[in-house]
Amino acid sequence: MKKTSMRVAAAAVATLLWLGAGTSAIAAMTDYEFQLVDAKVKSGKDAVVAVRLVDRRTGKTVPDAVVFETRADMAPDGMETMTTPIEALPSDEPGVYRFRVALVMDGGWRISLGAKVQGEEGTLRDEVVLQAAE
Repeated sequence: MKKTSMRVAAAAVATLLWLGAGTSAIAAMTDYEFQLVDAKVKSGKDAVVAVRLVDRRTGKTVPDAVVFETRADMAPDGMETMTTPIEALPSDEPGVYRFRVALVMDGGWRISLGAKVQGEEGTLRDEVVLQAAE
């Protein structure tokens, strides 16, 4: 009888450990965030916006992520349908990702990004909000 109870307990512990391992990859995306390098950007058709990808657990930047979704809109000013072109640019600083954005109007702009973080499962989806002014 004791052996059966011990086997059941061991199986329960193994199952819990397995379930925990399976959800940690999904939860890991919450450990990362994009942060603006500068929250104020000069408006214009060739504005450059820089963001750093940070591991919240360590505070360190994360290099070599693959940013594959980008969107820029004026949602902070109530104009979500006001979108503008955004183009990835090279960066010489690891963990910093740069974009050319046509910030054609002064005001609040939201940059939405989707990225794959090396060594992690899932997709990071995050947004940053900046203020464009002349």
